[in-house]
Amino acid sequence: MPSELALTADAVWLNRAAADRAEAIDQCGALLVELGAVEPGYVSAMHEREASVPTFVGEGVAIPHGTDASRALVRKTALAVVQFPHGVDWGGSTVHVAIGIASSGEEHLGVLSSLARILTDPEKAARLRGATAPADVVDLLSPARNG
Repeated sequence: MPSELALTADAVWLNRAAADRAEAIDQCGALLVELGAVEPGYVSAMHEREASVPTFVGEGVAIPHGTDASRALVRKTALAVVQFPHGVDWGGSTVHVAIGIASSGEEHLGVLSSLARILTDPEKAARLRGATAPADVVDLLSPARNG
């Protein structure tokens, strides 16, 4: 499967703070909008998805994304990685990294596969949560380096 999704350093915000899950999702959505990946209305769909299906996936990571209906608002597939060193309450779990996903197809699956490998390796998960440079996050989430 060709990897059409390349995570770049401009899609990584480190050392952020959010008062709650909603603010964290807003930051992921704002970064996706800034990257030109989605229409602004996609952010509301991310909140809608979170209300119906929480996106916490373990090891301090959540993957907020829009609803199936919101795919029409996606301009291009992209990820937005936002790190919260002090953590954000995510419905009873603590999230340190939120990875916003914008996808109208299946291009994000390679990165999600890499993320799954990271989350099953406590050392790599700790490196993701504690990353101090965007390049570290890009390196960790690149399918070619984790496949």
